[in-house]
Amino acid sequence: MIFVIGVDQLTKWVIRHDPSLHSLDIIPGWFRFTYTLNPGMALGIEWLPTPVVGALSTLATLGILLYVGWHVSRAPKVFLIAMGFVTGGAIGNIIDRMFLGLVEGYGGFMQGHVVDFLHFSLRIQEFSVFPYIFNVADIAISVTVITMLLFRNRILPPEPEPESEAEASEEGALAS
Repeated sequence: MIFVIGVDQLTKWVIRHDPSLHSLDIIPGWFRFTYTLNPGMALGIEWLPTPVVGALSTLATLGILLYVGWHVSRAPKVFLIAMGFVTGGAIGNIIDRMFLGLVEGYGGFMQGHVVDFLHFSLRIQEFSVFPYIFNVADIAISVTVITMLLFRNRILPPEPEPESEAEASEEGALAS
């Protein structure tokens, strides 16, 4: 989690402070840096005001952390690593939402926009294959969620075994 937050915030800091990186072809015609501030949610969707998105993101991340804490004793190590990537990515973007407006001087607390800069600009004729601009935190979240969906039986913690009625009544009889 700390690794993802660190790499995410470092790359965002570098892109914000080096204007030569704001619009730069890395692999011409396919991958570039395109600096942008995203006030909305994933994929630039702006359904709710920025402070509301920040609050909801924070609550969702706290929910994930509580879930992980509840299951940590029986969770496979790969699940804990996966949750570290998801929560690290979420916290990286939450930091932007909470503080970037203050740091950059364009807004107050919870009025920050998420720094996005990774842009796959591949086009087929006039159709943009993947027009979205994203960041390291988004990659950590997306790749982990896709991996968990594909390998959920190996990654997710096992469900606790339900107590059989016989065991429950036996325990009740012993307690009497």
